[in-house]
Amino acid sequence: MTQNSSDLSFAVLETNKMHKHSHTETNLHFCTNLYHTDIYNVSYILISTPSAVCVLFYVFLGSLSIVTVCGNLLVIISIIYFKQLHTPTNSLILSLAVADLLVGVLVFPSSMASCLYHENSFCKARSSFDATLSTASVLNLCCISIDRYYAVCHPLTYRTKMNFHVVVIMILVSWTVSVLVAVGFLVAGLHYEKCEAACLRDVLLANILGPIFAFYLPVIIMLCIYLKIFLVAQRQARSIRNITCQSTKSGATVSKMERKATKTLATVLGGFLMCWTPFFLCFSFQLLNNVSIPAAVYETLNWFALSNSMLNPFIYAFFYSWFRAAFKIIVSGKIFQGDFANTKLS
Repeated sequence: MTQNSSDLSFAVLETNKMHKHSHTETNLHFCTNLYHTDIYNVSYILISTPSAVCVLFYVFLGSLSIVTVCGNLLVIISIIYFKQLHTPTNSLILSLAVADLLVGVLVFPSSMASCLYHENSFCKARSSFDATLSTASVLNLCCISIDRYYAVCHPLTYRTKMNFHVVVIMILVSWTVSVLVAVGFLVAGLHYEKCEAACLRDVLLANILGPIFAFYLPVIIMLCIYLKIFLVAQRQARSIRNITCQSTKSGATVSKMERKATKTLATVLGGFLMCWTPFFLCFSFQLLNNVSIPAAVYETLNWFALSNSMLNPFIYAFFYSWFRAAFKIIVSGKIFQGDFANTKLS
């Protein structure tokens, strides 16, 4: 997950100021226009354009927010309520679902207003939430990849190395680091407002190192881990085909279940990369090549990245029959009619 488009765009926008020498008009949003007349003292007026396109745009974004909240709420309730789902791996999935839920509750509604210029407290608060939750997502995915590594590559020591105590520590570290990253960029932004051009180098450095340590480096680590898992799983599959005794067939079944869980969570990682990589590549290209990219493109890529929070519940429902069973019990309201916590989900 990773800092948000507003924080990442900060350095780019300050760099672009050096190329602006006259009054310009930039279309930031389908339903807003921004005017700025001074290079360093930005003043803007939001002009609403109540059109059919604008209404449809907000209806679409509002629907996206609702689906994200409802889907991740189902995942959270399922893992908390059904005892069969009380596993270390699902605890990490729960943490990821909480981050995605908060994106739907806090970030989606506030993102309907364009905040690329950090000119008020509301936009700064939105940026902090966005940075915290997106960074929490990528760190939770890192923890999940580590869990899968031990489950597939070291199955005999998995239960001792990846117990609930270890998982809780991993979750706490992930969220603590995410909050610190958001606070760091917020402080950097406030510091820049005081010293302006003198701090531009520091801001650019922070916005270069930020994506590296909050996105690119964790992603490279996760891809290496899943590649290792894939190679080990291939060796296990060849070994299973040569097994004939019944006792080892039972172990083979467990190994097959672990591989299916790994495949599912690798799909979650793939969805995350599909949604977030375009934004970070676009940001890095603009920052490193000092070129101007339309703000509307950043808005579009930001929403595409945030839509990742909606995908995971559908991935779980598609791959896991027990999640589908849990969803049906919750949606039908049966959990309010009796105690289904010990229900065997299949």
